[in-house]
Amino acid sequence: MAAQDPVLDQDGVRLTVDDAIATVTLTNPAKRNVQSPALWRALTEAGRRLPGSVRVVVLRAEGKSFSAGLDRQAFTPEGFDGEPSFLDLARGSDAELDAAIAEYQEAFTWWRRSDILSVAAVQGHAIGAGFQLALACDLRVVADDVQFAMRETSLGLVPDLTGTHPLVGLVGYARALEICVTGRFVLAEEAVRSGLASLAVPADQLADAVSDLTSAVLAAPRDAVIETKALLQGALSRDLKTQRAAERAAQSRRLRDLAGLGE
Repeated sequence: MAAQDPVLDQDGVRLTVDDAIATVTLTNPAKRNVQSPALWRALTEAGRRLPGSVRVVVLRAEGKSFSAGLDRQAFTPEGFDGEPSFLDLARGSDAELDAAIAEYQEAFTWWRRSDILSVAAVQGHAIGAGFQLALACDLRVVADDVQFAMRETSLGLVPDLTGTHPLVGLVGYARALEICVTGRFVLAEEAVRSGLASLAVPADQLADAVSDLTSAVLAAPRDAVIETKALLQGALSRDLKTQRAAERAAQSRRLRDLAGLGE
């Protein structure tokens, strides 16, 4: 399917596919790509519609900001048209509220699938839900004007869109705690230094830098990338003995496949 033909284009999300590369674009620059339940459902649907040919998913955003976070209209009594407001959800049962948040989290979960590698191209503000969406990806390449911030705690909330796990894994517990409870900005230099970003480049070079990274990923055999990603994803939860065994099993599969002896 040609890249110019959207597979999905709704509620501020556009998905295009060009052979092994899918691009998910946030398309509401006039509102700095603020997020809503409708946008989260569209992101979830984008993940469901990925063809099996896709190896790399690039997440990008139109305009000067990647995403300024949650649309504050969610906290007003009227909420969004056709949607329960967050205030209405808070008045529901624990089970209903838990189910609603779990549904929202789905938009931030599929980026970590082992059969794809996801790259976020981040410019300008990536605040709250925007920060967590960037954290949902495997890798982040940032423009030199990037401003990450986790503002939920400052608003009396907690980060609940799956961002806490990757944040701690990338920068460590103490730094993650400090970033969250202060709500301060993390700029490009610190993002690279702390491991939040792989690379920072001038804003007008962001697309080219992501393209170079994507090309490097695609140069490696797909099955080797999948096995390596799975190994690294599980490394922190395994002890050394278990990780060694996982490495042996993965390498055995690769060697058999290369020898034409795979199942």
